[in-house]
Amino acid sequence: MKYTAIVLAAGKGSRMNSSISKQYIELGGFPLIYYSLQAFEHSRVDDVVLVAGQDETDFCRSHIVEKYGFHKVRQIVAGGSERYLSVYQGLCAADNPDVVLIHDGARPFVTQEIIERTIEAAVKHGSGIAAVRAKDTVKIADDEQYSVQTPARDHVWMMQTPQTFLYSDIRSAYEKVIAGNAQQVTDDAMVMEVAFGRSVKLVEGNYRNIKVTTPEDLEIADLFVKKLKLGIDM
Repeated sequence: MKYTAIVLAAGKGSRMNSSISKQYIELGGFPLIYYSLQAFEHSRVDDVVLVAGQDETDFCRSHIVEKYGFHKVRQIVAGGSERYLSVYQGLCAADNPDVVLIHDGARPFVTQEIIERTIEAAVKHGSGIAAVRAKDTVKIADDEQYSVQTPARDHVWMMQTPQTFLYSDIRSAYEKVIAGNAQQVTDDAMVMEVAFGRSVKLVEGNYRNIKVTTPEDLEIADLFVKKLKLGIDM
């Protein structure tokens, strides 16, 4: 089977309060996006489609892919104004793989174990979504911010990436949702649910597989990198 990873690096990261896109912020001596690409470079995926900002494809090619020798990055394409449009551009650029892994480049601590678990689930069940169980009690609120429901914590999971699917299924789902109204979707699993009413298979991610979105997240990520460099088991 052929496996392709789509790594998303087209976001501006407005919540980071940085003058540069968050995926290029330095973390432990490397740009943030380096860590995700490095993980897939050493995985069993055959190739990587890197989705960059509209004016950043040449920068990514010279300052990221070529500089660090990411040989599996075969395509660098410009993303869209929203995440779902960037994913769709990546899907269109993929060379008809059997399985596709969609990963947020702002999650630098994805592991080989997580990648493998999502692939194995996708092959067996059609999808494999990295996620972790909620640690806190979750409340559902109404428009006035009053609590109206408390779901059982054992059934609440926090979504991560990669979110992995049979390629033909997720591309068809995206095409169907985009033809309708894609504004409501917030991740790839939801695209499958909205398009076909199909449940997705959740697999264990890792609490350290965080998405770096705010300056506070960057501080946590910096601590993780320092521990890794010291050889401390995280």
